[in-house]
Amino acid sequence: MPPIQPQKKIIHIDMDAFFASVEMRDYPEYRHIPLAVGGSEKQRGVISTCNYEARQYGVRSAMSTAWAKKLCPHLTVVPGRMQVYRDVSQKVRAIFARYTDLIEPLSLDEAYLDVSDCQQLHGSATLIAEAIRHDIRAELNLTASAGVAPIKFLAKIASDMNKPDGQFVITPNEMQDVIDSLPLEKIPGVGKVSLEKLQQAGFYVCSDIRNSDYLTLTRRFGRLGESLWHRSHGIDQREVTPHRQRKSVGVERTFAHNIFSFDECWQIIEQKLYPELCQRLEKVSPDKSITKQGIKVKFADFQLTTIEHVHGQLDLDYFRDLLQQVLTRQNGREIRLLGLHVMLKPDLALKQLCLDLS
Repeated sequence: MPPIQPQKKIIHIDMDAFFASVEMRDYPEYRHIPLAVGGSEKQRGVISTCNYEARQYGVRSAMSTAWAKKLCPHLTVVPGRMQVYRDVSQKVRAIFARYTDLIEPLSLDEAYLDVSDCQQLHGSATLIAEAIRHDIRAELNLTASAGVAPIKFLAKIASDMNKPDGQFVITPNEMQDVIDSLPLEKIPGVGKVSLEKLQQAGFYVCSDIRNSDYLTLTRRFGRLGESLWHRSHGIDQREVTPHRQRKSVGVERTFAHNIFSFDECWQIIEQKLYPELCQRLEKVSPDKSITKQGIKVKFADFQLTTIEHVHGQLDLDYFRDLLQQVLTRQNGREIRLLGLHVMLKPDLALKQLCLDLS
């Protein structure tokens, strides 16, 4: 078994129910009632996030607004104010920057911080996390949860262990015991299908993986098996990188009423989706230089399918070919969502991230 060599002090900060919390802060009438931020039920909207009162009814992010209202009939749903959330996120990051320059944003509401070389508060990652959460509460009237650990994946898991408005610390000496007891569904990258296959093979917690054979795992589960073997041994050599690259740019539409035919899909692509995709791509690649084009369709039964192929230049006619291919999987079903995306070249991906964070 490889030795565990923790060397870093990593903090993962996760804002609590971020969008909903900003709305409750700015509009006191939303406090203490089930609240969600998202699209309207009539327009087949989706919940972006919800407060903890709504979560008690089973409402979750990425859930359709219609289903959320069935679970919680008195749920209040408000439209998002993305510019406000971006402005608040910038203020949160300014607080992070008081303690370290090594900040890796994952989204508007969460980030990794490497405070290994921070001299403030005696270099204590625990005290630094507490200070950051205090500053966010005092200056922005919002709460955040934090996880502290020697490696990234554990810090992210720890930030969810004492939510909301709390933190959880995993020291180097505690690390392996914590990992051994972790259910595999807590490990990033383990979805429902993967979890079912792992459990069928007798793997339920990380100690099951740690006590198994590396070659057997990789033969049976491929990259996932390799990743789980490393995580179960406390190996995560990823650095906190301030410029995490985004790999793609995309646009999509969920329809108020299902569509069916190729002509309906093509009209939406030609008149709405493609012009919007061009506009977004031109911000980072005026010559529309890319590596792949792709198309995504969600059918009325919620099955999602995607096709993408290597293509070096954004091309409307190429989307026509992709649409014809993807609709061979339709099997008589209506369509509720249609999307286009392109894969960016590595240097453009970095530029895109910088634009999104500006």
